This record gives sequence, structure tokens and C-alpha cells, in this order.
Amino acid sequence: MKNLLVKNLLVFCSIFLLVFSCKSDKKKVEKNTEKTKAEHEEVVIPSNTIDIITRSMEFTTKDTIPSGWNTFKYQNLSYETHFFLMDKYPEGKNVGHTIEEVAPVFEEGMQLINEGKSEEGFAAFGKLPEWFGDIVFSGGSGLIGPRETAVTTIYLEPGYYIMECYVKMPNGKFHTSMGMAKPIIVTDEVSGNTPPEPTVNITVSNDEGITYDKPITKGKQVFSVFYKEQKHHENFMQHDVNLVKLKDYANIEALEDWMDWSHPKGLITPVPNGVTFLGGVNDMPAGSTGYFYADLKPGRYAFISEVPNAKEKKLLKEFTVID
Repeated sequence: MKNLLVKNLLVFCSIFLLVFSCKSDKKKVEKNTEKTKAEHEEVVIPSNTIDIITRSMEFTTKDTIPSGWNTFKYQNLSYETHFFLMDKYPEGKNVGHTIEEVAPVFEEGMQLINEGKSEEGFAAFGKLPEWFGDIVFSGGSGLIGPRETAVTTIYLEPGYYIMECYVKMPNGKFHTSMGMAKPIIVTDEVSGNTPPEPTVNITVSNDEGITYDKPITKGKQVFSVFYKEQKHHENFMQHDVNLVKLKDYANIEALEDWMDWSHPKGLITPVPNGVTFLGGVNDMPAGSTGYFYADLKPGRYAFISEVPNAKEKKLLKEFTVID
């Protein structure tokens, strides 16, 4: 009887320890799951975003927005890659001046370049009006692929802006000439918003190119992009940052060539095979910071600027997100 009692007691203790252990392990799993969930929940897109929608060759959005920090949610519902860039115009100039004095010059220059007359094409850009040099490129989204959404936070001073996209159609026509040049008034009223807390900090400079402060992991991220310096490259463009998802078969050299709008096949539909653009921060003055959101799945990626010979200038950085 005593042996049976001891045996039953040992069995009971074993069951108790097993149940307790399982419950403890379950609590640990739940705790770790909650921690992981909490970490992801730290990256929250603001609820008061300014929505932009493109279905073809247009920007559907507000005509007037407050100054200060604003977060833009750009839904590209079209079948082409786009972006938006906010151009702050000098006093007294507006979209009418662009149509009359700027668009024809770019059309002429690009036509000559497409005909193989690069020297004459670049010379034609000398016809741009003097005031064109006073435009302040004030940020916007990076390139964003079809059926993708870009979320970007930038700071805007009060003034008259043109929201534009100058990606090219298959026939070489700029999207700006097809309707993607929308006037926006940024008022003196301040939004009261604050910038997001970044998970990864990117710095862009003339000598170091694109650098970032930590390994990039999967999941929701907020990238800050600080333009330590700016300069104009051979195609007149300044630094920007575009996030690209790359298939295994994507050709990085083809991507690099495509990013130069001044090349006949540059910045033109379609994008290179195996390439999907996921946003970023468009060019801004030196000393400025913009932010963009991304939900990264495991795979091959790159940051790249819209300049010639980006890799040589350290403005093309590949990286891998692991599972």
C-alpha cells in the first residue's frame, strides 16, 4: 500500500510539474509574442495623413495644406511607376509659367537626346528661364511601383508649390506634360505635427554617399533621411533616396542606368525586370531631413539615387533582409 501511495504521488508530481512547465512556457511564448507585437506597434502611421491618389496621369489630393510637418500617403493605383516631388516656386511664378517657359524647353531637350543628339539636347536646357534656378525642391516620395503605396513625412514652408512627377512614358514624354503637375498652396497655418521616431537613420553626403546606422531587419520600419550635403550631378539632379525590392534575377547595372532620366532609356516605362520601387524621400536642400515608412519582407533590396553612375558615387547600396 505504501509503495502504491508513493507511486501515485510521484505520478501526481510529474503531472503537476509537466502542467506547470507547459503553462510557464506558454506564458513565455505569449510574453515574447506580445513583446514582438509591441515592437511592431511602435511604428504607427499617423491618422491625419494627406492622401494622394494616382489612377493614370494625375494627382488627386488637397489643393491647400498647412505648413510644417505633414505625412503624405501616396497610393499609386496606376500601372506605371510614379513619384511626387514638391517644388517650391519663387514669388510671382506659377504653373502657367511652367507650361509656357519650362515644359517646352525640357520637351525640346529630351527630343534631341532621344534622337541621339545629346550635346544639342543638353545645350537646349540653357534656354530655361533664370527663375527656374530659384525653385526649391522640397522633398516628396521616392519612386513607387504600380499598386504600391508610399508614406512619406516632410517639412514644408508656406508658399506656392507644384507637385510633379517627371517619369517618362514609353514614347519618352514626361509625366508632367501628361497632367502630373498640380499646384498646391501651403498656408501659414502650422499643422502642429511632429516628425516620427525613426528605426533606421540614413545620411546622404557628397563623399560618403548613402550610409545608415544599423543593419536593416524585416518588419515595419521608419527611415529618416538626412541630407548632410547636396550637389547637382551631370543630369542636373541632386541626391535622393529610393528603396527598391529586387528579384534574384534583377540586373543591378540595368537599374543604375535606368535611374538617369537624361538617358534615352532612363526613367522610362517599363522599369527593369525584377525591380519594384517602394518609396523613399525625394531631393531636399542640404541640412533637411525627411522620413519614409516601409514594411520589409525577407529578400534583396537596394537604396539608390537618381543620378548617373550611382554605384561609383556610393549612391547605390544593396542589402539583404533575412527571415
